[in-house]
Amino acid sequence: MKKRVLALDYGATSGRAMLCKYDGSKIEIEELHRFDNSPVTVGGVLYWDVLRLYHELKTGIVKAKLAGGFDSIGIDTWGVDFALVDKNGKMLGNPVHYRDHRTEHMQEEVFRTVSKEEIYEATGIQFLDFNTIYQLMYLKNHCPDEYERADKFIMMPDLFAYFLTGKVGCERTIASTGQLVDPRTGDWAWKLIDKLGLRRSLFPKIMDSGSTYGNLSPEICEELGVDPVPVIAVCGHDTASAVVSVPSQEKNFEYISCGTWSLLGTELDKPLFTSLDYTNEIGHDRTIRYLKNIMGLWIINESKRTWDKQGISLSYAEIAALAEKEEGGKFLFDVNADEFMYTGDMPEKVRRWFISRGKPAPEGVGQIARSIYDSLADYYRVATEGLVKLTGPKSAVHMIGGGINATLLCRLTAEATGLPVYAGPSEATVMGNAAVQLIALGALKNLGDARKVIANSVALKEYLPQAK
Repeated sequence: MKKRVLALDYGATSGRAMLCKYDGSKIEIEELHRFDNSPVTVGGVLYWDVLRLYHELKTGIVKAKLAGGFDSIGIDTWGVDFALVDKNGKMLGNPVHYRDHRTEHMQEEVFRTVSKEEIYEATGIQFLDFNTIYQLMYLKNHCPDEYERADKFIMMPDLFAYFLTGKVGCERTIASTGQLVDPRTGDWAWKLIDKLGLRRSLFPKIMDSGSTYGNLSPEICEELGVDPVPVIAVCGHDTASAVVSVPSQEKNFEYISCGTWSLLGTELDKPLFTSLDYTNEIGHDRTIRYLKNIMGLWIINESKRTWDKQGISLSYAEIAALAEKEEGGKFLFDVNADEFMYTGDMPEKVRRWFISRGKPAPEGVGQIARSIYDSLADYYRVATEGLVKLTGPKSAVHMIGGGINATLLCRLTAEATGLPVYAGPSEATVMGNAAVQLIALGALKNLGDARKVIANSVALKEYLPQAK
């Protein structure tokens, strides 16, 4: 069954509209529209520029129409963030960016009401300052007027679907990122929500990936000149969409979804509550994405931004080439340390990490970049060792997403973990987004079928660990 579906993928730094064509055996993707996703600081608050992002979404839809049309639309985004809407369905301001400082001390504040152990037992989610739970509690405790005006909170992919269809929903994978969902039931963790004093009425009904929000509204069809195709609730969390695309039929694979963040984990049938350092997010078919959040290539991205400001204009490939020339393993630091979470002069933050500990610090672009790549790979090693202890041996590491274009990082990962690394697809999130649409449309049978088609659609690059 041939189909054409439109995948709209919003990453934390950029977005794109991709036309995905399925011919019955392979998925071919065509980039129609790419755009920047830069946050905006106003009055000391870091916001997502959501109306511009919506404008770019509509631009992508028009380009897809001009490229021959499409049978459905699917939207995925980063996790945890949301907008508030009032009882009339109007948005109460721009969504706040998860890297805003407002939630820096909210964990301690929340733990005075509900213990850390209780929260993990209820949700199985790794503790991060920016989780939805702490954002909502910040609003409740510190912005009561805004909190009381809100009728619903709508997470980001659901928000864009709401703009297109007028229907409010909450897709299950994106809901699970916020530390407010019980992974055993897939529903909101109501006992926890009640204990926190959050209003139950704020929480939209959760829907499975593969469900349909509704068709494009008559207003959107008239504005854009398109037919009322369905907007499908794909795996709304970009990592969940990416994991759909892991081209493996084995059960014991490890994946690293590699981009702004690195998400390292495996796929389970049931949640595992053994370690507070690992998270139980929900995947397609209510599988469990058992993983660890790692800072990822954000550190390289921010470093490049700083070097650009300093007049050192280098491409990512040029930065990696300079890193290749440097001695490996010389400067290792904790990539998940708090100081690397927020924007700023990242090369100087890396240097200060060493200096503050009385250690020699890397100098220049090449050494700093090599330090970052080495430290990421070393953190992958530690996280892999923890994952193996908790879930058993792994056959291979599947690195997926745009970060695999950093071939140095792929090679270092194989060396650090001692496992073969298979890199691909680079467009993992888009492939997974398209696959869930194709399942919903009846063109693919299930997740296993989708992974076979994706494996048939991409060429993987293999990196083998060096013999010791």
